[in-house]
Amino acid sequence: MLFKSLEFQNVYGQKVKIIEIPVLEEENTYRFMIQLRLEAFIAKVYRSRTSRSVYSFREHLKKVLKWPVYEQIFKETALKHNA
Repeated sequence: MLFKSLEFQNVYGQKVKIIEIPVLEEENTYRFMIQLRLEAFIAKVYRSRTSRSVYSFREHLKKVLKWPVYEQIFKETALKHNA
């Protein structure tokens, strides 16, 4: 799975980075949900006064999504014969 990151300055001028944003295919059924959750998370971080400079979107999703949905989004494909 591919991940991207996003870097910006919040309302208070602090440099903030959001990491581990999943890149989903166009036909993935969870793409729209992830996009909306990401927009809401960015808005929350943008207004936040905390001194943290790095946020993990994957950890945020782990807290807010139901576990089966989280597993479907971040499923790891096992390699055969340790390849």
